Amino acid sequence: MTTTSRTRLGATGPETSALGLGLMGMSDLYGPADEAESIATVHAALDAGVTLMDTGDFYGMGHNELLLHDALRGRDRDSVQISVKFGAQRGPDGSWLGYAADPAATKTALAYTLRRLRTDHIDVYRPARLDPDVPVEETVGAIAELVKAGYVRHIGLSEVGADTLRRAAAVHPISDLQIEYSLLSRGIEAEILPTARELGIGVTAYGVLSRGLLSGHWTGQREMAATDFRGFSPRFQGENLTHNLRLVEQLRAIAEAKGATVAQVAIAWVASRGADVVPLVGARRRDRLAEALGARQLELTAQDLAAIEAAVPAGSAAGDRYAAAQMAHLDSEH
Repeated sequence: MTTTSRTRLGATGPETSALGLGLMGMSDLYGPADEAESIATVHAALDAGVTLMDTGDFYGMGHNELLLHDALRGRDRDSVQISVKFGAQRGPDGSWLGYAADPAATKTALAYTLRRLRTDHIDVYRPARLDPDVPVEETVGAIAELVKAGYVRHIGLSEVGADTLRRAAAVHPISDLQIEYSLLSRGIEAEILPTARELGIGVTAYGVLSRGLLSGHWTGQREMAATDFRGFSPRFQGENLTHNLRLVEQLRAIAEAKGATVAQVAIAWVASRGADVVPLVGARRRDRLAEALGARQLELTAQDLAAIEAAVPAGSAAGDRYAAAQMAHLDSEH
């Protein structure tokens, strides 16, 4: 058994594992997943001391929350920190219909989440994106009422910019900001990360392997399922992909010299950014989880970090992290 070290999400958030498990790919957006293997992977994570479980009510239109409930059956609920995103509106065909984070929608979404997870509280509840039609103060205020009522323990945010962080924190303490952060996605370093630190807000970093690009397992010949959103992601297209995989090979040379894998170096780099940064790994299988957990034992020296920076310099990725229509919804990119 590997015991994952502990940390706290920001100044006011819950104590949790220093590495979290992102469950999205077990239900949606990365092509087919094996449900039994997904549940076995959650069990393996819990057994290794990973207690932060990140989901969203729109991952598989509720499937992901139901899967997490099944995986937690017979486990101590209070030893697990469940982080839930809400707000994305979807049709029965899986289409994306926009965002709704007004107070009524916020409370309704939580009611369904509590029922699917069969729990009486959510540890961290957050809108998946800023609702363009609702001031963030109203959304945070509604969640604050849910905190007061005992249904939510902590309030988080996702993919918002520095100004929105300040406005939200003025209404209620914010535990953490969930945002993409990796060697290929370093946009938060200029303004968002310093602001979060000033406000005592932690960062839960998703996309630490840049959707698999930095896994060391991706190839230019890989076939993608029609339901795999990477088939539309700019970084996985044509010359962009060729360029990005070249960066991965430069990283591989460093990893091999350390006796580590590319994925382990990429995860360890994110973890090295500070004790207030918690990487979320999106492992869907036990072997990938075991590889990711190995990153926690990897010590990166100042020399290692300099070599990594030289191999994959800030801003060196080709292509945006989302397609243009999705980028337009990101307050963090404005």
